Amino acid sequence: MPHPYVLLSAAVSLDGYLDDTGPERLLLSGPADFDRVDEVRASVDAILIGAGTIRADNPRLLVNSPERRAARVAEGRPEYPLKVSVSGSGDLDPTARFWHTGGEKVLYTTDEGAERAHAHGLATDVVPLGAALDWRRLLTHLYDVYGVRRLMVEGGGLIHTQLLTQGLADELQLVLAPLFVGDPDAARLFGPGAYQGGRLRLLETRPVGDVVLMRYEPTAPGAGPLPVAADHHWLALACELAAQCPPSETAFSVGAVVVAADGTELARGHSREGGDPLVHAEEAALAKTDPTDPRLTTATVYSSLEPCARRASRPAPCARLILDAGVRRVVTAWREPDTFVTDADGSGVLAAGGARVLVLPEHEEAAMAPNGHLVGR
Repeated sequence: MPHPYVLLSAAVSLDGYLDDTGPERLLLSGPADFDRVDEVRASVDAILIGAGTIRADNPRLLVNSPERRAARVAEGRPEYPLKVSVSGSGDLDPTARFWHTGGEKVLYTTDEGAERAHAHGLATDVVPLGAALDWRRLLTHLYDVYGVRRLMVEGGGLIHTQLLTQGLADELQLVLAPLFVGDPDAARLFGPGAYQGGRLRLLETRPVGDVVLMRYEPTAPGAGPLPVAADHHWLALACELAAQCPPSETAFSVGAVVVAADGTELARGHSREGGDPLVHAEEAALAKTDPTDPRLTTATVYSSLEPCARRASRPAPCARLILDAGVRRVVTAWREPDTFVTDADGSGVLAAGGARVLVLPEHEEAAMAPNGHLVGR
């Protein structure tokens, strides 16, 4: 199910700590970075923190700039983003500043935690998620019920760890502060967990006052039946490649990317690439890989359109080429319509050959865009 773009935001010391163990919160950022964070807050639909952050820091979690709040209102948005909290127990102080500043608020909790939150009289909507917290269900609820499209997560470390290890974080904005904490009892940003293999992609790095901002995005494809954030990133790239295709009245414009399990891009291609009027996107991409590369067996092929099951122009359809390459995971945005082939079912061919196919319909519009002239749009 669709969910918001999830942006994790945190500041750490040079030795990786979020705070020290003193009675006052350790200020890792300076005025310039606090203003940057305020700008990011003003740009999102909701800001999320965990119960531990409410208890430890008693934050207001506001957009502080009057000009940024006024700009939100002028755009038809609420003055403040939705404030979201998460607590399994629901045992939170009803006098905390979080509940009594800013605009709308919502608490996600368990069934048992909801009873406790209502008993405390917390000034917030309360949404129970069952016997345990479920991040996918939470994010989908934010998307569907509150209209949240961009979510900023400001902590704490356990929440950041859970969202990253579950493949639900789209971006990490990490600020590195020029100081050390050195206390083994202090809180660290990330705990142990099954993080993605390989390297994240660096999107940006820049100084902000005396700290350094680094922006990363995950790259490793998912491995199970549910998509992870990186699957959306790679499929979006495939849709962008489709827009590069030379236009045709007799064939779809499609983009494809082959990605190793550790997030390394192995190849990319698009329809009619290199002046070949017959080549398909998956065919063009796979032709650039080494057929003996052992990474292909655990790779994912991202294709803006479902790989073809039948074709007249070449001996092997793309679904067969994918299987013959050893790939057993395919992510696509759009099932092939009957425009050129009746009852096309590349997904069925792939599944029969032992491949897992994920269709992410939230990317369908982007996949269809360069093909509007073929499907009556």
